[in-house]
Amino acid sequence: MEERLQKILARSGVASRRKAEEMIREGRVSVNSEIVRELGSKADIERDEIRVDGKLICAEETKVYVMLNKPRGYVTALSDPQKRPLVIHLLPELGVRLFPVGRLDYDSEGLLLLTNDGGFAQRVQHPRYRISKTYRVKISGRLNAAEFNRLQKGLELEDGKFAPDEVALEEINPKSSWLTMKISEGRNRVIRRAFEQLGHEVLRLIRTAVADLHLGNLREGDYRLLKGWEVQQLLTPRKRSGSKILPEKEK
Repeated sequence: MEERLQKILARSGVASRRKAEEMIREGRVSVNSEIVRELGSKADIERDEIRVDGKLICAEETKVYVMLNKPRGYVTALSDPQKRPLVIHLLPELGVRLFPVGRLDYDSEGLLLLTNDGGFAQRVQHPRYRISKTYRVKISGRLNAAEFNRLQKGLELEDGKFAPDEVALEEINPKSSWLTMKISEGRNRVIRRAFEQLGHEVLRLIRTAVADLHLGNLREGDYRLLKGWEVQQLLTPRKRSGSKILPEKEK
């Protein structure tokens, strides 16, 4: 089956789609010994000989699915111009080239999936499939009832309205508050921007679950392979649920 070259390269873990497009424009990609520079060019990875910088790109036969507890201070990418630590360096050699499913920014932590299955990655991270992600969020200051109601009903950000699927206030301390939030979208830094609009800085952002797959007791920096039923569970459509407030605890 023919697909766009940049899609093949991204799914094979060579680079992100944007970086793959740059590689094509730079003349670093060849199909059947012919250099390809057109971004609309297509190929069949099962039939054609595709090379990047002379290295043959092969279709991955063994699909691998990894859950990593990402620490703060790591970049969710395969390379970084600033030479910061990469999440991929937390994993041992597993015999396949893995790439992250979606992103957790440099200062965020928690559940991150990595795989060599492009179809799985697309399904999990694309907004139309509405696969939820659950976060624990620590913010500066005391979140009051009016601010909570605004968050629950939705906030108008510069790139459109943001409303969590569920939000629960866990704990209020003298100088900070903890919440649990479930969302089904992946706009850049959307949780941080929402709280900034309410006048609160996000001090910690921890992803604890993707759909029904939970981080559990996986220690920071550790990983484990997903079981077959967990992979299938992630691909099962889910219904959206409403918001709720958990009992508030004060210190």
